[in-house]
Amino acid sequence: MIDRETVDRIYAAANIVDIVGEYVTLKRKGVNYQACCPFHNEKTPSFVVSPSKGVYKCFGCGKGGNAVTFLMEHENITYPEALKMVAKRYGIEVKEKEMSEEEVRRNDDRESMFALNGWAAEYFANYLHRETEGQSVGLSYFRQKRGMTDATIKKFGLGFCPAKGDRMSKDALAAGYKQEFLISTGLSLISDRDGSLYDRFRDRVIFPVHNISGRIVAFGGRTLRTDKQVAKYQNSPESEIYSKKRELYGLYFAKKAIQQQDFAIMVEGYTDVISMHQAGVENVVSSSGTSLTTEQIRLLNRFTKNITVIYDGDSAGIHASLRGIDMILKEGMNVRVVLLPEPEDPDSFARSHTAAEVQEYIRANEQDFLEFKAKLLLKDAEGDPIRKASLIADMVQSVSQIPDPIQRSVYIKECARTMDIDEQILISEVARKRMTTSGDREADEFLRRQTTLRQREAQQPEVEFVKQVEAGSSFEALEREIVKYLLKYGHCSFDFKEGRTMVACNVAEVIFAELSDDNIEFRNPVYTKIMAAYREQWTQLGTGVEVPAHVFLNHIDPEVCNMSVDILTADDNYVPSELWRRKEIHVDTDAEMLAVGVPKAVTLYKSKVVETLIKDLQAKLGDELTDDEEREIMQRLAGYNKVKVTIAKKIQRLIL
Repeated sequence: MIDRETVDRIYAAANIVDIVGEYVTLKRKGVNYQACCPFHNEKTPSFVVSPSKGVYKCFGCGKGGNAVTFLMEHENITYPEALKMVAKRYGIEVKEKEMSEEEVRRNDDRESMFALNGWAAEYFANYLHRETEGQSVGLSYFRQKRGMTDATIKKFGLGFCPAKGDRMSKDALAAGYKQEFLISTGLSLISDRDGSLYDRFRDRVIFPVHNISGRIVAFGGRTLRTDKQVAKYQNSPESEIYSKKRELYGLYFAKKAIQQQDFAIMVEGYTDVISMHQAGVENVVSSSGTSLTTEQIRLLNRFTKNITVIYDGDSAGIHASLRGIDMILKEGMNVRVVLLPEPEDPDSFARSHTAAEVQEYIRANEQDFLEFKAKLLLKDAEGDPIRKASLIADMVQSVSQIPDPIQRSVYIKECARTMDIDEQILISEVARKRMTTSGDREADEFLRRQTTLRQREAQQPEVEFVKQVEAGSSFEALEREIVKYLLKYGHCSFDFKEGRTMVACNVAEVIFAELSDDNIEFRNPVYTKIMAAYREQWTQLGTGVEVPAHVFLNHIDPEVCNMSVDILTADDNYVPSELWRRKEIHVDTDAEMLAVGVPKAVTLYKSKVVETLIKDLQAKLGDELTDDEEREIMQRLAGYNKVKVTIAKKIQRLIL
């Protein structure tokens, strides 16, 4: 367990803009930063990072938290692991108490797999550099055949797995790693003959696969044999820590360059990425020989909207891959294509040219993807009207994927010109395709917004800074409402009319007094912790003094952090309309809102508690009871019903 002093130092050092900025491209908007949310798919940015508060909040999916909880959510790691990641970034020494046997036993399997992969990567690299076989076979391949420098080999952690079929597996077991993790990571396989372990990557050069934060999740192994019976590549299987559809090879090394240059270059294989990096072109990633997936595209979308796909000059797979690239258009991204001169591929081209020459070639030869596709298909369909009709349907399919209506319109015009076809025909076909496949979400959303706007203009409602609960709300909603008043307005006061006298009431004082008088405790444990933390600070600071938000935003319990961020940012989008002010429509002040909202929330909560108690007692009346027991329950029911009537009258006054 990490001691509180170290946790405080970590939170003090953590710069949320720096940390979140490693995973998404943040753009400044006023005092905050905005981006498309990394936790759900969206086209319009609703993910906001506040450097002054040290928090993030997505107003689309509702996720929010601080720098540490962001890493927990994004990396799917535990709270201590996230703290260690931040500490390592800022050079903070982490002091931990000795773990109990139970805690050691419960050590996460994922962490064990990461640890094993880390050991294996080091093992393969050491074998490449220090063992005779590794040097003569693997190192000579990287140096002589691929022209890689020692610095490049080290940067990407390249290695070699021994030709002896079970050496790595035996060495791993000898080093203390468990068989179950050797199998689950895919480093080892079980022999059908005798149940022994043998190495998946035996006699292959090794390419470690890093996730976006730099941890090794998988390996790719290439054979150097010319035997056609042996698969050229072996890759790690899917596991708890690796999903090939969610990883892009080289992204960890490329993400900074992608952000700086605002475009990513997509190539096919491991060596293509590595050679381009060595040539000085670092904004390069690969889907590792598999078809592009939506998850990979969205991963890249965090850093840029622009992708340039490089095809080999003699690539036979261009036609096959065209359909897959339609998915990039569907995600609202811009795609350009570069054809290399025959017989070059990105690996050989990068090795024979300087970085400036590679970049200049890309700039001079890149084409818009749809223009490239139209010309390619037109060439195939030349003189064949049936194939040309099929081509038009193919282009319509691609254009219909583009979510932005303006961009769609531009592409329709360009396609009509390129294919020498009536623009109106293409417009009609694209509209029909969108209607029958995905529907036009922009139109639906616009209609919804306009309808809502007309309703608001017709009703001209008074604005509510805080959305208030109503009678019939759940325990959860009522508890959240009370905590919200406490966190946002606990130090504030409001006037309450008692007879003919106006009495100033402090929000925190009212809430704690009302709940304590009846010994009421919240059901939600997170709300209970927030209340306890606030009461402790309130007792120390005194009534009327604002409790600092960082007490909750940097709380040792990550659930408290996330809930506090959610509550503190929940009403950020509720602002008084300037139009309403100009038209002299009354807008409640904070004090006016609190005068109604706080008593109402507390009273409704008490009413809910009383209703539950009454239901419980009524249920007991159905049991077999003695006369005394039944009499006692009836007396208690009468008391609760009396309280219920009193509360009901109070609620009616508050609502009216």
